[in-house]
Amino acid sequence: MVEYPTGSGHQMNLFNTSTELAKRVISMFEKDKDGNRPIYGPYNWFYKQPENEELILFFEYFHGDTGRGLGANHQTGWSALVAELISELADKE
Repeated sequence: MVEYPTGSGHQMNLFNTSTELAKRVISMFEKDKDGNRPIYGPYNWFYKQPENEELILFFEYFHGDTGRGLGANHQTGWSALVAELISELADKE
């Protein structure tokens, strides 16, 4: 058992903790109710244009509080990780 999230006093097993962490990573790429993705931060306007709305970039780093993408984009390692997390979570539900 580990505390998740840190400082919450809530204890979870490692399987459930890893599932919650995967959901957090995936959520950076999902659109919110306004059609914004956290990874694009203030540049969401650009990615809302019809020709760009399905363009999803995978950045090298992410801002810890906002999820905004930082550093180089089109990182194949991250895209493979997110695709695998989505696949694994879909299989569980």
